[in-house]
Amino acid sequence: MKISLNWLKQYVNIDNIPLNEMLNKLTLSGLEIEDVNDESAKLNNIVVGFVKEKKKHPNADKLSLCVVSIGDEDFQVVCGAPNVEAGQKVIFAKIGAVIPHGNFTIAKAKIRGVESFGMLCSESELELSDDHSGIKILDPVLKEGTQVSEALGLNDVLLEIGITPNRPDALSHYGIARDISAIYNLELKYPAFNLIESNQQISKLARIEIEDTLNCPRYSSRVVIDVKIKESPFWLKESLRKIGLRPINNVVDVTNFVMHELGQPLHAFDLDRLAGKKIVVKSTEAESTFKTLDSKNRKLSPGTLMICDAEKPVAIAGVMGGENSEVSDKTQNILIESAYFNPSSIRKTSKYLGLGTDASYRFERGTDPHGTMLAANRAAQLIAELGEGKIAAGVIDVYPAKINDKKITLRIGRIEKILGYQVPEDQILQILQKLGIKVQSSNKSELQLSVPPFRPDLEREIDIIEEVARIYGYDNIPTVEKIYSTLAKKYDESAFIDELKSTAVSLGFYEMINNPLQSVTSASLMGNKIALLNPQSQDMAYLRTSLISGALEVVSRNIKHGERNLTLFEIGNVFNKNNSEAINSFNDFAEKTKLILVITGNQSEKEWNNPQIPFDFYSLKGLVNSFNSKFLLDNVLNDSYYFTQNRIFDYSFEKITGNDIIGFGGKVSQQVLKQFDINQDVFCFEYDLHSLQAVLPSGKRHYKDLLKFPKVLRDFAFIFDKSVTYSEVIEYISKTSSGLLKSVKIFDLFENESLGTNKKSMAFALEFYDNDKTLTEEEIDKEFNKLIVSVSNNFNAKLRGN
Repeated sequence: MKISLNWLKQYVNIDNIPLNEMLNKLTLSGLEIEDVNDESAKLNNIVVGFVKEKKKHPNADKLSLCVVSIGDEDFQVVCGAPNVEAGQKVIFAKIGAVIPHGNFTIAKAKIRGVESFGMLCSESELELSDDHSGIKILDPVLKEGTQVSEALGLNDVLLEIGITPNRPDALSHYGIARDISAIYNLELKYPAFNLIESNQQISKLARIEIEDTLNCPRYSSRVVIDVKIKESPFWLKESLRKIGLRPINNVVDVTNFVMHELGQPLHAFDLDRLAGKKIVVKSTEAESTFKTLDSKNRKLSPGTLMICDAEKPVAIAGVMGGENSEVSDKTQNILIESAYFNPSSIRKTSKYLGLGTDASYRFERGTDPHGTMLAANRAAQLIAELGEGKIAAGVIDVYPAKINDKKITLRIGRIEKILGYQVPEDQILQILQKLGIKVQSSNKSELQLSVPPFRPDLEREIDIIEEVARIYGYDNIPTVEKIYSTLAKKYDESAFIDELKSTAVSLGFYEMINNPLQSVTSASLMGNKIALLNPQSQDMAYLRTSLISGALEVVSRNIKHGERNLTLFEIGNVFNKNNSEAINSFNDFAEKTKLILVITGNQSEKEWNNPQIPFDFYSLKGLVNSFNSKFLLDNVLNDSYYFTQNRIFDYSFEKITGNDIIGFGGKVSQQVLKQFDINQDVFCFEYDLHSLQAVLPSGKRHYKDLLKFPKVLRDFAFIFDKSVTYSEVIEYISKTSSGLLKSVKIFDLFENESLGTNKKSMAFALEFYDNDKTLTEEEIDKEFNKLIVSVSNNFNAKLRGN
């Protein structure tokens, strides 16, 4: 945003503050100075001159030979301007001056045999206007020798300030002046203006009605009658030109001036073009089109907030006015709109239309609902003064949904605890008062504050403490000569995630990072999806419920680019509603951190000494086991296998500890792959990191001696009913065996019609040993045979090989 220093001086006296110091303090306070343009610098060595004498050039008919005085010295100047005459005050560029238009330096020159010691300038040469018909004639009261920058008021300094999105209060000269007054403890003043009202009552001239009070809580208005539309005076045009705006006419220029003065966008309607002399604020119910001031037809979506008259729309609220009610040369009566609109409504409309204006830029960040009437009065006074109009008596101020100040409690002791240094209490009160924050009541320990709505960024006590710190000055933070730190071990929250990433990379996986915002199709793949209130697009309308859908999108995109062999992983958060009802609190949804491993294509390509091997289900299981082994011992997790298709997988498995599922995965079904336009098998496994972290060993791993006595390995295979799972069998064997059996694992699974209808074979490896002695054959046979009988009876199973 551009700020004029001369304009700023109308609200706060900064004459005695060094420019560089003020710019540094503004930047430190959060208002970053991005550029500084000193207008007077480009007019150096250009002064007011007095033409003492003019005569014809001896060697050229169209040139004049002038003697120009700058007070204490006279110069001979050759001039080609047709309007130069003796006795005029002119703009004289001395030798060494740099002319802005063309950027050339004035030097002593010989023109048609006569020496010239300077140049008389036109407005175009100084880039004051496009007029190059002749030299600029100055006011005769100006003293010769005066710097032109001073004589013409071109000694301004223009600042480009980067305003962060949370500081809409700083989007005006008055807002910047407020911060300067707080930083330097200066008086903040506003130019006094006198409203002279006519006998004509505003209630007889116009009416305002708000139908959509949610998106338009307040609409204030003034009416000025018998206005003459004409060119703005020089001071107003210059004020706008300096901040990059193009002057149009006195009425439009006033609305722009007040917006950049107070931060309140305004709009001027031709009252006589409003049907029924009425304004109705309402939202569209269906798609429609509307022609804006730039003569473009805009397609409007349902729910767009519009300003209408009794018959038709006349403006897109907070964005741009309509061609059917704009101020023209024939306009006589003006209705001034000064409203407060819901920021989210204006932002949504602006983004949908792809149309950003100075007004929408401020409305979508939040203007001051308490300041609408002040801005309307200021505009009415200026329009009446510059357009020779009359202000109708009274105001129209419709405020159905009053916005109150926020109440915040500030604990004095909390400031020092947060900042680490003490700010004197009197300075705290001074800072708050200068920023417009009222102290409702106070005691020795805390202040009850009332925060005006022009500061939407101040919501909590910590925000107020930050305001105190930035205005008090970060450069006032005392130097700490010694820093004391405990030698106790600190818990690093990121260490676990870093270790997971390192492990995945060591196994050959590449990290992917996906957007947590997804389309309805991707978010519906699994879980209970959560919709955004104001999505930027349909592709980012929901929070992801799983990492699987995002991973499949990455796989699809890579395959389309010719990368078919992929090993990918991602760590990220997923979000699910806890029930089907609307979200009203943090208890209505769950946020979890997940890790996904994805493989597809070939794990090795065909070479002369190596066959091509595609990834399969067992590749995934092996990688998952290798991954787990980096963190857990083999006996911590159990596997559950599912051979029937579910919503995501053709067949799958889970890693379980107790009743907790650590993760699940398998072969993604063809139906899901088709949805993502993938034509090859994909295998993935998704971990719940909270559950995984919960089963990690709490302390360091310890070395354990090798067994002193040998292990004995036995195995058996049974024919079971197809409904029996291997985990059920392992769990049963573990419970019924003696302490001699240390491990049981499945090593073979076989299904065939030769086994019988709905039958399958499962083979298990058993490991026996004793820490204190060598087991005898009799002890092992007794335990082994007991297990055979027990499994056969419990599962109605038949021992194979018998």
